[in-house]
Amino acid sequence: MHLNDWLAHCERLHPTAIDMTLDRVKAVRDRMGLRFTAPVISVAGTNGKGSTCAMLDAIARAAGYRVGLYSKPHLVHFEERCRIQGEMVSSDSLEAHFAAVEAARGDLTLTYFEFTTLAIMSRLAAEPLDLVILEVGMGGRLDAVNAIDADLAVITSIDLDHMEYLGPDRDTIGREKAGVLRPGRKAVCSDPMPPASIAQEAGRLGVDLRLSGRDFRFDGDRQQWRWEGRSRRFAGLAYPALRGVNQLLNAAGVLAAFEALHETLPINAQAVRMGLSLVELAGRFQVLPGQPTLVLDVAHNPHAVAALAQNLDQMGFAPRTRAVFGAMADKALDEVLAIISPWIDHWAFCNLDSPRAATASDLAARWKALAPSLKTPGEVSVSQHSHPVDAVAHVRSLSDPADRILVFGSFYTVGPVLASLGRA
Repeated sequence: MHLNDWLAHCERLHPTAIDMTLDRVKAVRDRMGLRFTAPVISVAGTNGKGSTCAMLDAIARAAGYRVGLYSKPHLVHFEERCRIQGEMVSSDSLEAHFAAVEAARGDLTLTYFEFTTLAIMSRLAAEPLDLVILEVGMGGRLDAVNAIDADLAVITSIDLDHMEYLGPDRDTIGREKAGVLRPGRKAVCSDPMPPASIAQEAGRLGVDLRLSGRDFRFDGDRQQWRWEGRSRRFAGLAYPALRGVNQLLNAAGVLAAFEALHETLPINAQAVRMGLSLVELAGRFQVLPGQPTLVLDVAHNPHAVAALAQNLDQMGFAPRTRAVFGAMADKALDEVLAIISPWIDHWAFCNLDSPRAATASDLAARWKALAPSLKTPGEVSVSQHSHPVDAVAHVRSLSDPADRILVFGSFYTVGPVLASLGRA
């Protein structure tokens, strides 16, 4: 079976897409004898996980370590989820590991996410690595990645998302994310205002938790920034190559993680500088050159969209901003539209290739109902499209060279646009 055959098999295997338990994953893990000999960092949270993983990876590789990374979801190619030394693995190198999961599961059914997670972790475990970085999915405590005991857990910002699975408030969601903590081990939380439940769980488990503002801090000016932890400090740092107002929060947490692992994985200042200058991550406030400017961002919850709005504001003046937007129906869509509306002159709502997605007509109707109560830059027009690429083509035809096109929302929105541009 080729990779596409295995992925189709995974989609058909379990009756539900999300099944919150670790029992099946742990059972298959044990049958496979799946374990890592290298240090493992798990990264959980609501926003900033992808950026945090990318910076951990870039800095560790700049220090000369051989790094394996599992991140998700992918934008274009499934193989993006499994990277070794910064490069996605080949599809044929994954196939034997899918077969190993199939052989080990017996009569157990696994969700798509559980099956593919086990296959990718098996692929990483087959490599001689110095560091393994695992991005946790939407949760923590019952997420498939949590079947692996990490040496260090990083928890990024916590916000309201996936509330039907994780809970109704930040404190409850924080407790679910804190499920990645392990007794007696180390952890970092880069959220500057974390819910109290994270520190409570760390205290209960005897975890050495490093908190932003207490155990590490940072500041900077327009030219450079500095970071100080419990025993180490870095000054005169250039800003991360990743754009966005929250990237220093993520970078500060990354440096705290390396400080926590310094005895087993020492990192010098040169590696920090080089890694931050070279880090790349598609679809996170990615600004493509050309006229009109094209901005791509997978922001899809209120916290992430608020950061996106602030980033747009700091870009400078554009006569008009036209937005291509598609998202899952279970997101806080009214709040998302309200947050970003002051910057948008035209909405191009689009259908997505997912049964969970809101339709273009649903989004347009929602906008129409909300419009009288929203702040807007003036008269705002709306169009509907069958696909994100069609929506981009439409707004390009309306735009002058000095205008700005924003493509944001789901990975299913940004990924096809990147693919159509030959960027992925």
